[in-house]
Amino acid sequence: MTQHRGLRRWAVTAATACVAALGLVGGTSGTAHAAVACDVTYTANSWTSSPGQGGFTANITLKNLGDPLNGWTLTFDFPTSGQRYTPAGWGAEWSQSGTTMTGRNMPWNGTLATGASTSIGFNGTWTGSNPNPTSFKVNGTTCGGTQETPSVVVSASSVAVNEGGTATFTVKLSSAPAANVTVVTTRNSGDADLSVSSGGSLTFTPSNWNTAQTVTLAAAQDSDTTAGTAAFTVGGAGVTSATVNATEVDDDSTQEQAIVVTPTSIVVPEGGTATYGVKLAARPSANVTVTSTAGSGDADLTIRSGASLTFTPDNWNTAQNVTVGAAEDSDTTAGTRTFSVASTGLTAKSVTATEADNDGNPGGGHVENPYAGATGYVNPLWSARAAAEPGGAAVANTSTAVWMDRIAAIAGPSGGMGLRAHMDEAVRQDAANGAAPLTIQVVIYNLPNRDCSALASNGELLIAQNGFARYQNEYINPIADILDDPQYANLRIVTIIEPDSLPNLVTNINSFEKCREANGPGGYVDGVRYALNKLHAIPNVYTYVDAAHHAWLGWDSNFGPAVNLFYNTVSGTTAGVDSVDGFIVNTANYSATKEPYFTINTTVNGVSVRQSKWVDWNWYVDETSFALALRDALVAKGFRQGLGMLIDTSRNGWGGAARPTGPSTKTDINQFVNESRIDRRIHAGNWCNQSGAGIGERPRANPEPGLDAYVWIKPPGESDGASRDIPNDEGKKFDRMCDPTYQGNQLNGNNPTGALPDAPLSGQWFSAQFQELVRNAYPPLN
Repeated sequence: MTQHRGLRRWAVTAATACVAALGLVGGTSGTAHAAVACDVTYTANSWTSSPGQGGFTANITLKNLGDPLNGWTLTFDFPTSGQRYTPAGWGAEWSQSGTTMTGRNMPWNGTLATGASTSIGFNGTWTGSNPNPTSFKVNGTTCGGTQETPSVVVSASSVAVNEGGTATFTVKLSSAPAANVTVVTTRNSGDADLSVSSGGSLTFTPSNWNTAQTVTLAAAQDSDTTAGTAAFTVGGAGVTSATVNATEVDDDSTQEQAIVVTPTSIVVPEGGTATYGVKLAARPSANVTVTSTAGSGDADLTIRSGASLTFTPDNWNTAQNVTVGAAEDSDTTAGTRTFSVASTGLTAKSVTATEADNDGNPGGGHVENPYAGATGYVNPLWSARAAAEPGGAAVANTSTAVWMDRIAAIAGPSGGMGLRAHMDEAVRQDAANGAAPLTIQVVIYNLPNRDCSALASNGELLIAQNGFARYQNEYINPIADILDDPQYANLRIVTIIEPDSLPNLVTNINSFEKCREANGPGGYVDGVRYALNKLHAIPNVYTYVDAAHHAWLGWDSNFGPAVNLFYNTVSGTTAGVDSVDGFIVNTANYSATKEPYFTINTTVNGVSVRQSKWVDWNWYVDETSFALALRDALVAKGFRQGLGMLIDTSRNGWGGAARPTGPSTKTDINQFVNESRIDRRIHAGNWCNQSGAGIGERPRANPEPGLDAYVWIKPPGESDGASRDIPNDEGKKFDRMCDPTYQGNQLNGNNPTGALPDAPLSGQWFSAQFQELVRNAYPPLN
């Protein structure tokens, strides 16, 4: 069994910065098919590694001001011969010849409408000096002309400010100014109780123009019952202004208060349960009780828990779940019932529940959330290993995934269990667990050129050696044939589709030949589409595509391209976006489910946590915020509203003595983040057998709206990779990131790996790791 690690973005944080930007409007000359006009912004973050030399990260924004482009090539010249591409880049296929750099579009960003932009970049080294390029060409046409007037970019055009409290928004510029500019936030109309608390005057320079700075608005405490509003202008000389509208959330009456229910319709499997979430729209001045009561409809649908929920001035914005159950009966009717969600003085909301009947349709049909109301398959092999370890009995009956990491795993190794044996055991467990359905999780993990940027978890198939045909005929087809067996029709079969595959096409095709090959015919896109076409056709199979984690795709340069790639890949299947039930994040990784003591909006002395070395300008600090933002972006792109997200919580609990118990009081941003974060890795790019890690949240359905479940896909105790070179016939190689003596590389900020010693090959049992995970579990094990 092979699992992969988390990956990092290629861009590294600059110790010092030297930035130049060109906002240039090109002429009307161009190709015969399109008049090219362009705006290029080039920002270089530089650092010195030794006297007279160092490295840099170039971030480039290419904006199309001419006719729509269907394919583009960007070229420019470095001013000195000492500036070299490493190579390591994103957003384009980069190459260097002499001093000339060339970037060609990727499949997902080649089409640029008029006014559209794409963010690209690369890493490099310099000797002597690192001046910025002064001229750029797109498709052979020089971008030139007058510098674009920067616009103020705000993170929100409207904010709600609790009476007696504050709210924030961030400000940056759309492009680099020619000189320093001051951006002032002023109230130009509205309620005088709304004012600027901090950040009223911000300075942006040609080097920090793209760094978001925070403005804090405050609402004075008063005794009126009016929810005041005010308009704030954010602007200054030399920039185009923006407007932010603020609304006071008055706490002296309930007229702005409301009940928020998500979703307003649920599907409840017969014999199982489903949930909807409830919260309030504004902070109450005192506790508010919200009750759910059953109305007309099928009496088999009843409230099992959460009929009465209490919201306080502290927890009003935290969703609480109401669980609805459907009794097992003998009819073949999919009944419905309406539930009223109400509180004194507030407008009631309705939730419609529909029973997924299982008497006329084996397995109860394809439900919205396969984890809702179901029990999970317990792998007897993993369970026995866990139970034999000290403290392991506390988790030995937890559901974990079955990994199909090579062709031989389908039949099963000598003395082991193959896929059919696991399915038969799942049927036995299903028969023993009463009326509840059973969910079994199967990881599909054997693409040709698998883990193209990795070593510890390389696979057995290669594109150049007929890998795609073998993947289809020797791997996916046999798996689909087994899962489609009628004797397994009552099971809910969740398939986790190819961890760490598509994300590699976002970040690593410029740096690894195997990734470049995986980006072509018979590669990752073709393989994932084939797997989805075969597996989605089976009614009781659910498909979740791997979407990496926040410390891989959480930067702007990765997040948008990932959304585009996921959509383009899935929409190209036979069933289109309906071929997936959702996406999964943090598979086999260690990122925290939630950082409890700071968010991405936290500031210390006016400095955002994004500027800390740990966060490294990422837009997310944990997996929940990343997963929900990714879900929203995918739905906006065209995926269905019912799209669900999974988070692998098998090893991200981070308990033990090193776990902080509250936010730090330090005023230095790096100290504050390092003392506040529960993720105790040395660097967020470390992924192999991490020292100090602990078992995380136990698997459960519907932990909050938008999340289908917390799951354990990576079985705790199975190694990420060997800490030394171990010969094997599984294609797995020695990766120094699994070596505890290795001092790292640019991918993890040249930090120690934090890996445990004496680790076996990936997928093999690692007793020392399991015992550490048990000791550091959070929530603690009973």
